[in-house]
Amino acid sequence: MVWRPAVATGSAGCGGELDDLTSIKSMPYPAHTMDKELLTTLKALSDASRLRIVGLLAARPYAVEELSAALELTPGTVVHHLKRLDAAGLVTSRANHPYVEYSLRLERLHAVGRQIGELERTTEQAATLPGPDGRPLPAFDARVLRSFIVDDRLVSIPAQEKKKLVVLRYLLERCFTDDRPYPEKEVNQRLALFHPDVASLRRYLVAYGLVTRQAGIYRRA
Repeated sequence: MVWRPAVATGSAGCGGELDDLTSIKSMPYPAHTMDKELLTTLKALSDASRLRIVGLLAARPYAVEELSAALELTPGTVVHHLKRLDAAGLVTSRANHPYVEYSLRLERLHAVGRQIGELERTTEQAATLPGPDGRPLPAFDARVLRSFIVDDRLVSIPAQEKKKLVVLRYLLERCFTDDRPYPEKEVNQRLALFHPDVASLRRYLVAYGLVTRQAGIYRRA
């Protein structure tokens, strides 16, 4: 995952919404599981004014006076925010007489994005929720199945590959319960209990490597 910083209205060079990062304050990751440097960076980005500064710096370097005028903040307030961003490793400064210009460290911002992505994956894998039959499943799998499996029927085949794979694994465990050959007619009968488009389900099960097919005979892969 590569996080792209938001840019203030009218700036060029990057896209996104500044509001995307306002949820950092309510991120569900306990502080003790975070890298200390990452936590410092997230705290620095949890302020709306600092996010606006990041958005501006994403387009080009700015002097304090320019940021002050663009954001309608006093120079002293801008300096305070820049110090917080600098402590988090997000900005650098250089003298450009008669001003000091500040630039965004995009590589650090991208690294933060990767770390947040890893935290999301770790948290998702650790959490469990009840699936359609009440058994605990990984949270993502449970949410997908509860959306697509209603009254033990597949209401539709997901278009998104990650969700489709969750559904296909669910069907695999229910339609191919034994490690034995399954004639295509039997496969159709079993899949039809969940969804009428058995041809697509057969094709997806083979394409995703969950079952093998040879001369009309199917087996668990």
